[in-house]
Amino acid sequence: MKGTQPTAANAPRALIEDVLDLTPVGTDSNTFTNTKPLWRPPGNRGIFGGIVIAQTLAAAQRTAPADAAATSMHCYFVLAGDGEVPILYHVDRVADHPGKAVRAVRAKQGERLIFTAMLNFSSLLDVGSGRGLERSVPVPAADLPPPDEGDGAWDSDRPFQSLSAGFVRDVPNPEDKKIRQWARARGPISPSGGKCVHLGALAYMTDSFLLGTVYRAHSVPRFSSPTALRRLAGLKAHPDPDREALHYFQSLADMEASELRGCRADSEDVCADEWMLSEMETPWAGDGRGLVTSRWWSRDGRLIATCVQEGVMRLKARY
Repeated sequence: MKGTQPTAANAPRALIEDVLDLTPVGTDSNTFTNTKPLWRPPGNRGIFGGIVIAQTLAAAQRTAPADAAATSMHCYFVLAGDGEVPILYHVDRVADHPGKAVRAVRAKQGERLIFTAMLNFSSLLDVGSGRGLERSVPVPAADLPPPDEGDGAWDSDRPFQSLSAGFVRDVPNPEDKKIRQWARARGPISPSGGKCVHLGALAYMTDSFLLGTVYRAHSVPRFSSPTALRRLAGLKAHPDPDREALHYFQSLADMEASELRGCRADSEDVCADEWMLSEMETPWAGDGRGLVTSRWWSRDGRLIATCVQEGVMRLKARY
């Protein structure tokens, strides 16, 4: 099964909806597989991690009570995914209680466990109900205003669009630097997709900018490999460069694996086909690992998600 991206030509709905589409396996109501081929970004050693995160969330959502929404997700990337092998998502219904459900998901390719996650679901009566304490971090003043319809990153068939919103770099310490980005799903998400697709789209996008924050905050070149530098130079020198390849290849760093990842979200406020602002910072790096936190706000300034990720990040050469 050759790994490709969904394209606008074959997608009557938002592209991200194809990415999130799963097929039940046999008569097992707890096992699913990807419907569309998996996509491996050019230059990447495995499939895009956001696909696995989003499809894991989609699998868990299919087994959750209809009156519950996913509010947190804790993940481990175990091995790089192979774009030629289907993924089986096995959902374990850990707990079902009034107003609360817990799901564990294992993503496997053959006998290889590539990803595992725990998800918490809360009653929609409690999500955004105002029945508890209510507060959040205010939205930062972005360097660029929310772009209008049609603006944003160069045209492509990626499932989402992105646009830089500034880099707070005029501070002495890496932990004080902040990277901001606008992002949204490409194309309107269909009404049939509902809140589950909006939340899955957000999960997909959160994995696109995170760990590279560590390198940018430390002003480390994104490539330490001479081979990688030559490949990037070749892309840039081409008279008509593959902009999709260039974007993803430039965003890669010399990471061996992505380990622990956690995210909480307010599903009632997620509208992933409208512009959302993210702010990323790295409070710590050491022992061959880096830690990044990110917050996501809706266009009107509501905090909708908070993510934390730690990844193995070893430099092969001095910089």
